[in-house]
Amino acid sequence: MSHRPVPRLFLIRHGQTEWSQNGRHTGRSDIPLTRKGEEIILSHNKQIIGDDKLIKPTNLTHVLVSPRQRAQKTFHLLFSSLPADCMPAYTTTEDVREWDYGEYEGLTTPQITETRPGWDIWNDGCPGGESPEDITRRIDRVIAQIHEWHREWYEEGKGRRDCMIVAHAHILRSLVSRWVEFPIKLGTHFNIEPAGVTILTYNHSSLAEPALIALNLFANHDV
Repeated sequence: MSHRPVPRLFLIRHGQTEWSQNGRHTGRSDIPLTRKGEEIILSHNKQIIGDDKLIKPTNLTHVLVSPRQRAQKTFHLLFSSLPADCMPAYTTTEDVREWDYGEYEGLTTPQITETRPGWDIWNDGCPGGESPEDITRRIDRVIAQIHEWHREWYEEGKGRRDCMIVAHAHILRSLVSRWVEFPIKLGTHFNIEPAGVTILTYNHSSLAEPALIALNLFANHDV
């Protein structure tokens, strides 16, 4: 057993957008945060980020951020209380972008089910976009990389303890489900709130036992 602290993966959903407020599926569309969304993230940064806070910047070894501006802005606001030279390095990657909703982009679930009764994204996916199988393959690749970074830290002392992903609701719900080795369709049972913090780690100090230990910390359930 390693003498090092068990590594963690922090998941941050971007803050409120106009489309997240009214339930429109927002995948490829590059929608900005609302003013309230920005204010909530700013209120979080001194609560969450710091040497004596939940997320210690010097513990972060890899940070993955979706290329959509709502995720990029969330990341920068979250760390905005730090001096510029203390900002963690990050990678912008399509690997953690939102589910591609294809023909259903911008629609609400009631609008979709008007023409396709019984539609469920977790089973049916989106025509012209991604299927559950597509998302499973994409997320499993991300998880495999995170596991390797965690292994390097825990077993070899390379890098640092923690990783972070700043992304979107459906992709993070999918990631939680796959992290604990559930089928992706069980992601329907994990609600990821705007601006909330979710923590994934491992049970019994064993990298063979991936676990969920916290969901939606600091989330504002009114948004």
